[in-house]
Amino acid sequence: MIKIICIGFLPKIIIFANLVNKKIMRRFAFTFLAFIFTINFALASGQESHDSEKFNPTETAMHHIKDSHQFDIWGHDVTLFLPVILWTDNGLVVFSSKEFERDDLAKKPVEKGGQKFVKYHEKIYYASPSVNEEGSYIELEKGHPHNERPYDFSVTKNVFTLWLAIIILIVCGVTAGSFYKSKKYQGVPKGVASVFEPLVAFIRDDIAIPTIGKKKYKKFMPYLLTVFFFIWLVNLIGLVPFFPFGSNLSGNIAFTMTLALITFVITQFSSNANYWKHIFWTPGVPVVMKIVLAPIEFIGLFTKPFSLMIRLFANITAGHVIVLSLISMIFIFKTYFVAPVSIVFVVFISLIEILVTALQAYIFTMLSSLYFGMATEEAHEEH
Repeated sequence: MIKIICIGFLPKIIIFANLVNKKIMRRFAFTFLAFIFTINFALASGQESHDSEKFNPTETAMHHIKDSHQFDIWGHDVTLFLPVILWTDNGLVVFSSKEFERDDLAKKPVEKGGQKFVKYHEKIYYASPSVNEEGSYIELEKGHPHNERPYDFSVTKNVFTLWLAIIILIVCGVTAGSFYKSKKYQGVPKGVASVFEPLVAFIRDDIAIPTIGKKKYKKFMPYLLTVFFFIWLVNLIGLVPFFPFGSNLSGNIAFTMTLALITFVITQFSSNANYWKHIFWTPGVPVVMKIVLAPIEFIGLFTKPFSLMIRLFANITAGHVIVLSLISMIFIFKTYFVAPVSIVFVVFISLIEILVTALQAYIFTMLSSLYFGMATEEAHEEH
């Protein structure tokens, strides 16, 4: 796992080094190749002690993208354990996730507040009174646990990343806003404000006004700006090399579902009579077609936010899985001679991922603005 993490970081390091200084990149590439051939020579000289353990690329990829109760900063040697917060039948229970065993097989329960808990596939359950044939305190039926679960409010990797993104966004937003109010502002933005201003102007002039209209776009701007910067930021946090406190937040279906649900609620509460007329009694078409189109348009109310949810979730998750799959080729073939080819492709995919982080934020914002415009459009308005 440590090898995969190290090699996974190398393409991103090369990209960032190239942005800073091309000479640095050349030196790094030379050092990297020397490192690869040295390690490969050592590997060929003596077999590793873990040859008996078969490498599982699927398990490795899923371990990387799924949520967990701890940050494995450097394998199992350096780990940040997050707090477990449970609401149980006996009230609130708080303890460190360090008390759970690392194999995640629910074989060693944690007793707190007069109750026993086990962790199975990063989910916390009440421990069964007795163990099964495999020595686990989880009751399985067709591979699915049947143990009852407490209400889990734990700080997981995704929750930590969520809070971190919120704090960064608030600090940057307040800093940029304070600059415009200060005496330092002489018509030219500086610092954080110089980054925010062109992006805010872009969202206003190229997204909000064309899709919503000049009369009504202002009340939607706070949400559009927030969702754009927030999605972009959480996507970037998962890509920054050597950043141990990031996670695949946009690859969590609950996260993307919540954002899509907020867009759906705002759309419905902002809608007017003309919007509902186009859904249930489309003007300008024969009566028979109106009857046929009504259920289709009604279903469209829910497929639109569903597409927002799936698009963001699938694109971010796919990028992570592809990168890990390319890195896994080195360990599948059991030779570091595959590394140069694998790293070249990973660098290419990483460049695409950097583009996708902003592209997905733009698409989500654009479609949300488009839905708001459709909901608020008046019958006499022309595009």
